[in-house]
Amino acid sequence: MADKQRVRRRERQADAPRSHRVNLAFNDNELAVLHEAAGREGMAPAAWAARAALAVAKEIVVPVSVDAREVLAELIQSRGELGRIGNNFNQIAFVLNSGGTVTPAQLEAVSIRVEAAVKRLDDATLQVMRERRDGS
Repeated sequence: MADKQRVRRRERQADAPRSHRVNLAFNDNELAVLHEAAGREGMAPAAWAARAALAVAKEIVVPVSVDAREVLAELIQSRGELGRIGNNFNQIAFVLNSGGTVTPAQLEAVSIRVEAAVKRLDDATLQVMRERRDGS
């Protein structure tokens, strides 16, 4: 961990020196969370807070609420589902290009999956957009 701190210190010293200060206030629980996060990174709490604040300000990192993690999990799941559906369409195309036939029931089953996955993806995307707009 000491090596990580030295590297970070050298990286920061290569930039312009930090001559401006911002005072932050935390309650006991918030301060404990800050110390825990800084400790995981082997950083001082003030340095960790400065790095996190700049990452958010530069939009390198976009904060996500705990509730939004469920929405992001839904997006990831929907993306996987759409990938599997794409595979189904490729199989249908292969059969049709080989002179085979596909039943209307098979096409309808894939269409239903497409419609459901796209709706889930749309709903999750709209939720993320609402949270970004509302700052939640």
